[in-house]
Amino acid sequence: MIITSTNIAKPTTIIWNGKEVKTGIYKKPVNQPILLGNQIVKNDEVSDRKHHGGEFKACYLFSEDQYEYWQRLYPNLDWELGMFGENLTIFGLNEKDIYIGDIYKIGSALVQVTQPREPCFKFGMKFGTQEVLKQFIDHGFPGTYVRVLETGFVKTGDTLKLVEKAKNSISTWQFFDLLYSKEKNADHIKLIMDNKALPKRKRDKLKSFL
Repeated sequence: MIITSTNIAKPTTIIWNGKEVKTGIYKKPVNQPILLGNQIVKNDEVSDRKHHGGEFKACYLFSEDQYEYWQRLYPNLDWELGMFGENLTIFGLNEKDIYIGDIYKIGSALVQVTQPREPCFKFGMKFGTQEVLKQFIDHGFPGTYVRVLETGFVKTGDTLKLVEKAKNSISTWQFFDLLYSKEKNADHIKLIMDNKALPKRKRDKLKSFL
């Protein structure tokens, strides 16, 4: 896996249900290294601190491999890397191969896979339709958030090197399916309900389905 683009956003105001809403989803590629902090990426706009940023969502990764699929669905959009609001566009990232709790070295930073992205109305606004939310969920390749165990700079061309494989875990792809499936996989819940790479509130919610 290799970084093909580093992306940050300036605050952008959109209109949602007649109200002004600030967002940081409109990320643009930058030519210099970016600093992964333990709460946010430095100089990146994180408008909604309730749902973005923080320990378990410090940085968002999305696979460049998925771009072709979405470009076919939405050929008229102004496409560039960072389109999905990701801080790091990664060639070769496959959600079926990365597991909740996996630890990677990227550049001089050390990160841990935490949870997949759950799309919201701002994602729909960017794509011009709220229908894209269901399409995103059905497609099943949402990218992943990471928490930053050791802050550091990353740049285009840096590779993701697996440092420690999570034990007794499930893949990001399986966890995303678990979040949205009506019939919850009890075995998957049992595997991750004590996984400290997930925030406690999310683990507690999943336990309620057992």
